[in-house]
Amino acid sequence: MTKLSEESLSHLPPGVARPGYDRSQLSTGIVHFGVGGFHRAHQAMYLDTLMNQGLALDWAICGVGVLPQDAAMKTVLDSQDCLYTLMLKYPDGTREARVIGSIVEYLYAPEDPEAVIEKMALPGTRIVSLTITEGGYSISDTTGEFDAGTPQVAADLAPGAVPSGVFGLVTEALRRRRDRGLGAFTVMSCDNIPGNGEVARKAFGEFARLLDPELGEWVLANVAFPSSMVDRITPVTTDEDRTLLAQEFGVEDAWPVVSEDFAQWALEDTFVQGRPPWEDAGVSVTADVEPFERMKLRLLNCGHQGIAYLGYLAGYRYAHEAVADPKLARFLLDYMDKEATPTLLPVPGVDLDAYKRRLLERFGNEYVRDTLARLCAESSDRIPKWLVPVVRENLARDGEVSRSAAIIAAWARYAEGVDEAGKPINVLDRHREDVMKAAARNREDPLAFVSQPQFFGELAADPRFTGAYLAALDALHSHGAKAAVAGLVDGA
Repeated sequence: MTKLSEESLSHLPPGVARPGYDRSQLSTGIVHFGVGGFHRAHQAMYLDTLMNQGLALDWAICGVGVLPQDAAMKTVLDSQDCLYTLMLKYPDGTREARVIGSIVEYLYAPEDPEAVIEKMALPGTRIVSLTITEGGYSISDTTGEFDAGTPQVAADLAPGAVPSGVFGLVTEALRRRRDRGLGAFTVMSCDNIPGNGEVARKAFGEFARLLDPELGEWVLANVAFPSSMVDRITPVTTDEDRTLLAQEFGVEDAWPVVSEDFAQWALEDTFVQGRPPWEDAGVSVTADVEPFERMKLRLLNCGHQGIAYLGYLAGYRYAHEAVADPKLARFLLDYMDKEATPTLLPVPGVDLDAYKRRLLERFGNEYVRDTLARLCAESSDRIPKWLVPVVRENLARDGEVSRSAAIIAAWARYAEGVDEAGKPINVLDRHREDVMKAAARNREDPLAFVSQPQFFGELAADPRFTGAYLAALDALHSHGAKAAVAGLVDGA
C-alpha cells in the first residue's frame, strides 16, 4: 500500500497514471474557490492533461476554501502535497486510476484571509475560477437582481469588515490590483447556471459598486466574465471508494475523486490576461456557449431532476436503479424529446438524439452509484434556474408542459419530508424551512407549493401549468410515484 504524496509518486503501482511533469517547475496562474469533487474531476483534470503535454505549466491551481467544511479538504490536501487520485468508473465495470497534480496549494480563508487576497493580487494570478454552487451568487430568482441582504454579503459590505466571503475576498484583491497598476484578472464561473458569466458579472460588479462606486465601474470595465458549460457526473466520495482504490490500485488516498468516464466543457473565449490552451485538452472553446449550456442544463440537469424525486418516492436510491425502471426511463425520454428539445438552440457538432441516448447510458452506469439523494439536494437553487425556464418557454409557444409539471409536483411531494413507505426524508436545501412549510400545505391547498414567487414567479396563475401540476400532485398522493409515472407515459 502506497500513501499518496509527492515523494511516493515514483513508487505507485504501474497501473496508476501519474503526472508526467516536474511539479516543482509549476507556477500558479489560477485561484479556484470551491475545491470539491467536481472541480477536481473537471477543471483540474483538464489542466493536468495539458501539463502532461508539456503545456500550461504556468497555470497551476491554488485552491481556496471559505466554508467551515472546507477545513477538512485543506487537511487532506496538505497531507498529500495537494495530490489526489481520480478514479473513473466505466459502464462495463472497468476502472481507471490517475493521480492529478495540477493543484499545487490550498488556502483556507477563515485562517488567513490576507493570504488569499494577496495570492489573487499577485501578477501571476490571471484567472479566478468558481464552483460555489448555483445558489452562491446571491442573485434573486424572482427579480434577477443581486441580493445584498444575504448574511455573508452583508457581512462583507459592513464598514471596516475583513473580507471573509467569495465576493469580499475577490473584490479586495481586484482593488489592490487596480491600485498597484496590475490590471484585472478573469473571473470564470464553472457553476450550472444559465449565462453563468453574465450572472458572475452582475454579482461581482454590483458587490463592488456597493462597496465603492468607482471600484464597481472599474470591475465592470476591466474584468472578463466568460460563460461556460461544464459536465461530468461526480458522486460524493465514500469510504467504499477509498477501500476500492486501496485494494484494486494499491493507493492510500484520504480523499480520492470518483467519476464517470464522460467529460465535457464548452468555454467562451473571453479572457483579459490569457488562458491555458484548453482546446488542446478537448475543451470546446467558442464565441457562444449558450447552445451548449441549454443542451446540458435542460437535458442532463433537468433529466436528473426528472428521475430524482420520482425515483426516490418510488423506492429507488440510486440513479441507475431509477433509469432501469422502463416507465421512468420512458418518462425521462419523453420529457427530453417533447419538452426540453423544442426549447434548445442548434448545437454545433452535436447529434442531439445521440446525446440523449448517451445520457441514459450515463445515468444507468451502476458502478458510479450516483445517489438520488444527491440529485434531490438544493432543489430551490436548481429547479428555478433549470426547469422553470423550460416551462415558461413551452407555455409561451403553446408547447407541452405535463412532464415538467410532474417533476415540480414530485419535488413538492418529496419536500413533505416523508416517503411512500412512511419513512422520513432528509430534505437538504438552503431554503429548507420555506420549502417544507409550503409542502406541508399540499393537501389542504394544492397550489401552496408553486405559489412561492421566489421560486416559480407567476406560474401558479397559469391554468395550463396548474392543471398539469394539480393532476400530477393528486396522482402522487392518491396512487404513488410509479402509478403517476405510468399514467403520464401510457397517456402520452
